Amino acid sequence: MLTIIIAVIVVVLLTIGIVWLIDKFIPKKLKPVVLLVLWILIAFLGYKTFMSVYGEIEFNKLKDRRYAKVIENLKDIRDSQLAHRTVRGTFANDWESLVKFIDTDSFTITQRRDTSILDVEATRRFGGVETYKDIVVIDTLDFVSVRDSLFGADPRYKTMMNIPVGKEGAKFELKAGILDQNDIKIPVFEVRAPKKLILDGQDPYLIAKESQVVSVDGVNGDAITVGSMDEVNTNGNWPKNYGTDN
Repeated sequence: MLTIIIAVIVVVLLTIGIVWLIDKFIPKKLKPVVLLVLWILIAFLGYKTFMSVYGEIEFNKLKDRRYAKVIENLKDIRDSQLAHRTVRGTFANDWESLVKFIDTDSFTITQRRDTSILDVEATRRFGGVETYKDIVVIDTLDFVSVRDSLFGADPRYKTMMNIPVGKEGAKFELKAGILDQNDIKIPVFEVRAPKKLILDGQDPYLIAKESQVVSVDGVNGDAITVGSMDEVNTNGNWPKNYGTDN
């Protein structure tokens, strides 16, 4: 809004200046024609200035709406991948296997308890005096469906791989693998949605500008991402204004 006000003020000041110059230097007979042409030109320039500023404001509103929808999908994907790692020890590297995992697999509900058992070796060493040792026993209590735990009756996980806005038919890019860090092999994954696909159909100049953004309250880079193939990280690259859970 402030940008529009500044643009309007500049146009008004320019108009006043041109009218003053015409009144001072243009012959009286030519003034009506010159004024008419200038007023048309000023009106055209004012319209173009307003529309360029207004167009960017509308673009930013649409961008925020689309980003919010994309981020909701990315959160579902991250939750699904974390569940996959919990149950199977790795992240899924393709959509088909991730959806199948949600449909068919379960979390194991366990209970940890401390108890004591006869230490046979110690008892033998002490000449038959019964000696006990403490151990931890993990009991399996139940199994809970991954699908019910994460999504309940909502079938949205079956389409979460589709970028929900922008380019029709576009899917999130998914990678998964193992990162070797200090001789420890750690599962990692990354999911990304290029901004050019999310913002498809909008002004190419504004899309290119948004793809180069570097800002604390913006989504930096040319894509919205969650996870990383280069470090142990399951966060998204969106700021908190798109949701506290990043």
